[in-house]
Amino acid sequence: MRILVVDDDRAVRESLRRSLSFNGYSVELAHDGLEALEMIASDRPDALVLDVMMPRLDGLEVCRQLRSTGDDLPILVLTARDSVSERVAGLDAGADDYLPKPFALEELLARMRALLRRTKPDDEDAESVAMTFSDLTLDPVTREVTRGQRQISLTRTEFALLEMLIANPRRVLTRSRILEEVWGFDFPTSGNALEVYVGYLRRKTEADGEPRLIHTVRGVGYVLRETPP
Repeated sequence: MRILVVDDDRAVRESLRRSLSFNGYSVELAHDGLEALEMIASDRPDALVLDVMMPRLDGLEVCRQLRSTGDDLPILVLTARDSVSERVAGLDAGADDYLPKPFALEELLARMRALLRRTKPDDEDAESVAMTFSDLTLDPVTREVTRGQRQISLTRTEFALLEMLIANPRRVLTRSRILEEVWGFDFPTSGNALEVYVGYLRRKTEADGEPRLIHTVRGVGYVLRETPP
């Protein structure tokens, strides 16, 4: 697996290069967002570890530019400030996950493994069996999502979350179970990433005024059903 590490701090870049290389990853380095975009365009890596605060082009703008072209490259954002607004800004820009500095190497490696697990391509020989609930359809092999005749474009994390919900129709899923299954690690329970992504899914699945299918079960989690619980 090839990882592109982007950070304007040389010490951070080298530390991540050594650590990731030691754990079996092939690592390339970029010192700012513009260099990162050039490297991605010439030789696309398998994942991106991206600092937010950088000269010339910051990490959030790199995310936005990649997502605006439809690129679903897995992105782990590093941020110096662990505030709700910082986390939401990263997710809004298109990051798949975020990690506040300073961080433990073990956590970065765990998040990277989880991110890459979610991005493994489906078996090309697997039979495509679409899942349907009401007028919402999700195909786990082609990764196509539609509501009625309308096609819906989802990010990787949005797709994983919707896939879990549609695989458990009318069944209340706890917040902790969703975080564990979708994110693949012990996600900070104080964070609001799940709420942010549920909001994204609702906006996309209700964009043409369709009735809500993803409902909140206060104090518990979420459920996919035709009417509020």
